[in-house]
Amino acid sequence: MDIKKIFENCEDQGSFIKTTSASPMDGSQKAALNRKGNQLYNDGNVEAAKRVFITTGYSDGLSRVGDYYKSQNRPLDALRMYWTAPDKTKSEPIIEQVAYILQGLLDDKDAEDQVLKDE
Repeated sequence: MDIKKIFENCEDQGSFIKTTSASPMDGSQKAALNRKGNQLYNDGNVEAAKRVFITTGYSDGLSRVGDYYKSQNRPLDALRMYWTAPDKTKSEPIIEQVAYILQGLLDDKDAEDQVLKDE
């Protein structure tokens, strides 16, 4: 398996892949960045705010970005933010929905296989 090829495929999907350890950041730097992220979010620049919140690990900001994605009918993007936050109370309902959908698909596939087997 070619790891470099896998990463190249992810670049076009807007994925976030952590490749290094977090650099040490003192509390005042983190607070200043979080304020900047909040300002970006309030100005409607959600993607830039997301990058700031991921960098600082600001869980409330990540949750708010997840809420925004959810309101835009982007549940998997919302789940990524809630999972990163971590915010179990918001991520678990989405995980349950995904599991329910997957179970339905598997049940449909089993029923289809049974029909083909009976023919």
